[in-house]
Amino acid sequence: MALKLEVASAIDEIRLSFPDATVDVREDGEGGAFVTVSPVDLGAVYVQRETWIGFHITFQYPYSDVYPHFIRGDLTRTDRAPHGSGMTAGRFEDRAAIQLSRRSNHLDPEIDTAVIKLWKVLTWLRNR
Repeated sequence: MALKLEVASAIDEIRLSFPDATVDVREDGEGGAFVTVSPVDLGAVYVQRETWIGFHITFQYPYSDVYPHFIRGDLTRTDRAPHGSGMTAGRFEDRAAIQLSRRSNHLDPEIDTAVIKLWKVLTWLRNR
């Protein structure tokens, strides 16, 4: 099954919003896709300033949240503090990852696009 139109449009928006990154897409066979954006800058909070970030846009999009997001599994803070709530060890696309739990509890499909959610997750990471 090909990508659902709304999913393909969301991927196009991500590519436009991250022009210096590579956006890899693997169709899930149900109209959705697994997406990885690399590199993205996490700022001075982390030893590894750059990471990949991955997520699944399901066929229900835009009526489903893009959740969870995943980043490199070896990420460490410059202050050596633990990551804290919302970040747990996991896997994404067969690689070690840190799962970021940032669910949108009051999803508005007109406003809460995949690219806006991605920017919100990155802002949250940079300000921890």
